[in-house]
Amino acid sequence: MSSSSDFQQDRHSFSGSPQKWTDFELPGDTLYYRFTSDMSNTEWGYKFTVTAGHLGRFQTGFEILKQMLSEERVIPHLPLARIWEWQVGVACRQTGHQRLKAIHLLLKIVQCSSQGDCDLTLLKPLWQLFTHMENNLCHDSAKPGILLPLHRALAELFFVTENRVTELGSLQEYLLALNTEDHLHRCTAQ
Repeated sequence: MSSSSDFQQDRHSFSGSPQKWTDFELPGDTLYYRFTSDMSNTEWGYKFTVTAGHLGRFQTGFEILKQMLSEERVIPHLPLARIWEWQVGVACRQTGHQRLKAIHLLLKIVQCSSQGDCDLTLLKPLWQLFTHMENNLCHDSAKPGILLPLHRALAELFFVTENRVTELGSLQEYLLALNTEDHLHRCTAQ
């Protein structure tokens, strides 16, 4: 099987029992295949299933959205409020590199959005994660003050977001929305 008719690009060859076959992906919209029998058996052959596109694949969506957010002429045509809401949910659910990539997209959206495009209060779960990481960093003096990639990404996101809401004149509402009532009481008591 290949993505080219001469079987030179993205070639995958299989022979023998079905256990030797593995799933694979081919780029493009066309699959070329060739079946050759050695006539040594009376088995009926092989069967395979082709599935077009994998909508919802994280990396594909990330690359497309990153490119769209990089094009200034495209941004006014994007439903940024809906993309923001969806992307915050992705950043809250994912872990590892996927979470970092989702936060990277959130940062790009904050930087290119205008007033009212994004409900910044949706960042509350990420703010809680960030403050938890900050508290652990402060309490763990045995470890050097090196920030983990997630901690750095969240720090940058909240730094840029705070600057953005300050420009828009809504810093107080933003900070009140992110913090819990208990946290606000503790800050007031201090």
